[in-house]
Amino acid sequence: MAGSTHTVTNQAPPLARYDVFGADRALVEAVRRHLDPELLEEGLAELSGLGRAAGSAQLQEWGALANENPPRLRTHDRYGHRIDEVEFHPSWHRLLGKGVSTGLTAAWGRPGGHVRRAAAFLVWTQVEAGNGCPLSMTHAAVPALRADPGLAAEWEPRLTSRIYDPALRPAGQKPGVLFGMGMTEKQGGSDVRANTTSARPLAEDGAYELTGHKWFCSAPMSDAFLVLARAPGGLTCFLVPRVLEDGTRNVFLIQRLKDKLGNRSNASAEVEFDGTWARRVGDEGRGVRTIIGMVAATRLDCVLGSAGLMRQAVAQAVHHCSHREAFGGKLVDKPLMRNVLADLALESEAATTLALRLAAAYDGGERERALLRIAVPAAKYWVTKRCPPVAVEAAECLGGNGYVEESGMPRLVRESPLNSVWEGAGNVQALDVLRALRREPAALDAYLREVGQARGADHRLDGAIKDLLTELADLEGVEGRARRLVERLALVLQGSLLVRYAPPEVADAFCAARLGGDGGAAFGTLPHTLDLASVVERARPVS
Repeated sequence: MAGSTHTVTNQAPPLARYDVFGADRALVEAVRRHLDPELLEEGLAELSGLGRAAGSAQLQEWGALANENPPRLRTHDRYGHRIDEVEFHPSWHRLLGKGVSTGLTAAWGRPGGHVRRAAAFLVWTQVEAGNGCPLSMTHAAVPALRADPGLAAEWEPRLTSRIYDPALRPAGQKPGVLFGMGMTEKQGGSDVRANTTSARPLAEDGAYELTGHKWFCSAPMSDAFLVLARAPGGLTCFLVPRVLEDGTRNVFLIQRLKDKLGNRSNASAEVEFDGTWARRVGDEGRGVRTIIGMVAATRLDCVLGSAGLMRQAVAQAVHHCSHREAFGGKLVDKPLMRNVLADLALESEAATTLALRLAAAYDGGERERALLRIAVPAAKYWVTKRCPPVAVEAAECLGGNGYVEESGMPRLVRESPLNSVWEGAGNVQALDVLRALRREPAALDAYLREVGQARGADHRLDGAIKDLLTELADLEGVEGRARRLVERLALVLQGSLLVRYAPPEVADAFCAARLGGDGGAAFGTLPHTLDLASVVERARPVS
């Protein structure tokens, strides 16, 4: 008779069967703060329903399966016909369908739509981040299409539909569609003005024929794509449908799928255009200006996505340490581990608070939206860069368990650098902030008004604002120190928001470590005199 070799003890239970939204105090408070009172009851109920679904064991399994079974490219059918289709695991389709039905592509024109969607996107990222790409692209295509009222009237109802239909057929025959995007090319990368894809006008008004390639095409299984190509009048934005109105496939040659570090469930492709039919969006020569609305919206989604990844990493770390015992007590009660967890929690809450504030500005008027011109690229620069160290440190909190795939932490670690790279890497964001500072005084005025609302409440924040104003007064040779300046812009904005809205212990710790210089380069170096236990308890995922 075989005997038992050991009894399993001192293992944290899975973090499952909980309300991902309701357990996130910072997120719930942000929604309460930014959503109009008459929308609040409905919005909270909607988000809590999504949160419970996101925290279910079933959806967590779908997320794991979608990443364990990445998409496959089928260039030809059994008879040798070119089809250029991408096959996904059923779990991917279930997740994407849930995201669409939840309204993650339906923010525009809905009261409080951007705040509600932002909170939902942050929650949904914690289930599986890869399907956030087509959801983000579809959501973000709306402002670009509005450059052509006719196109917007035709496509916007399809984009904002809550019905997911993965079949490849004419868009006019579908209850809802997804959009992708293709801007970068082999020789240009972020320098989209170096694009060589050509656009030849056809006899039909607004119709063109494209020839060229895209080095990165997002969501190649989508129904249509916004792409940049060089028309006779210069770089121009085009809409490329996957299937033409007569039911024939447009020329959309998928050369290969990218083999990526993370984001394994999502397809990213290299594609070729060879006589591909396209419809112009906006005027010739104004392609960058036309598509920039889409880029700005996807950059905010990068902030939201990173905030969601950080929140899930911190939730897993705090959950583990609340159950795991070592050296005579719970890990969460050990002073050094408490310092690490509190430091991680600060980063997560600051990211969430900033992301929801920016979403609220999208729902506001012109003065509010002026804030976005500086705040979005600054937040995209900083929050996405903080995500990888948070994910790695959180995984370390689980020890060897955090290095094992079944824990889910390696997937978070692999996903964590993505949002910093996509939609313009760090230098692109920093240079974009500089352009806004030089050309758009209303944007800086809006930023200074925003951070100024907290002046006098914390001496460290006041000092940081003063130092920032000194830096802003001297923009001579600023490009070489642009990253430093943008980092300070983001930190001061986060500090201002936390001083106004977060519990005193959170604001105090953030200002001490991030603005007052009383913190080290690694997580877990907060001043021991702070109320770290309260910071950790606030981050604990219990609803």
